[in-house]
Amino acid sequence: MGSVGVPLAASAGSRSPHGSRSLALSAGDTPPDDVAISTALVRRLIASQFPQWSGLPVTPVATQGVDNATYRLGHAMSVRLPRHSRWVGQVAREQHWLPLLAPHLPLSVPVPLAEGTPTGEYPFPWSVHRWLDGERALPERLADPRQAAADLAQFLAALRRVDTAGGPPPEWSNGFRGVAMDDARDSAVAARRLRSRIAALEGLVDTGALTAVWQAAVSAPAWEGPPVWIHGDPSPGNVLAVDGQLGAVIDFGTLAVGDPACDLIGPWTLLPADARAVFRAVLPVDEATWARGRGWALSALLPSPGTLTDGDPVRAARARQRLDELIADFRGHG
Repeated sequence: MGSVGVPLAASAGSRSPHGSRSLALSAGDTPPDDVAISTALVRRLIASQFPQWSGLPVTPVATQGVDNATYRLGHAMSVRLPRHSRWVGQVAREQHWLPLLAPHLPLSVPVPLAEGTPTGEYPFPWSVHRWLDGERALPERLADPRQAAADLAQFLAALRRVDTAGGPPPEWSNGFRGVAMDDARDSAVAARRLRSRIAALEGLVDTGALTAVWQAAVSAPAWEGPPVWIHGDPSPGNVLAVDGQLGAVIDFGTLAVGDPACDLIGPWTLLPADARAVFRAVLPVDEATWARGRGWALSALLPSPGTLTDGDPVRAARARQRLDELIADFRGHG
């Protein structure tokens, strides 16, 4: 079943994450090596590699991710397992970089406690993290959206200031987050991907306006500064709120060093419209980066046709509202 793993030292005063990327923002079709993961499998992995924790309950988190499966281990830990080979590199990236980034950041982030090894029944490395309390930071759960805007902006600003020496570039295992908008690699904003997703909504939304948003993002001047640290997907599924206040950012699987426009997914998915001005005041963003950020946000906000037609009027209205806000911002700023 594999050798016994060795826990990593945890930072003092830190906690651990739950949840995972709940939108397939960087993934394409489900790969053929998608691995079946179950509570029983996680229990066996823990028992064989970390027997000191074998008596703790293992419970799947309520909202599972696309890239990774996440389970709560006891009350103070979580187990995070890649679902398929594309995301295996996320394990080493989080294990190495999160302890180095955490001291520089104003919100809590996951702290790796141990790294598991592949076995005969589970072929990938996996992680044990310290648990982080909170709920998904959906806009309607924020007690003060303007304060949340400032907190998110301060977090991203602090992340950008960290020395990038040796940091991971945009690559296959982080979904090519941080690439230029015209990069042909398989990122969420690759032209072939965005064109097909927009075309699928023909007759349901203003696809011409959405195409214009996309074209403006591609036409905007490229990032001319040095590459900076980016989270890759600071959307509500990866930001935790406690009592209505932002408390933690989780799921650093798409962590990279690149164009910061990618992290503008955050204000478009997490904040109401009237709070985005606060975000921009705290984290100054030039117009070109804001335009590219709208392109990344479009990749995160484009619904499936079913979202708009499956009979859930609240969900459909929310999806349309977000797209309308993107279009209005584009028309107001160009």
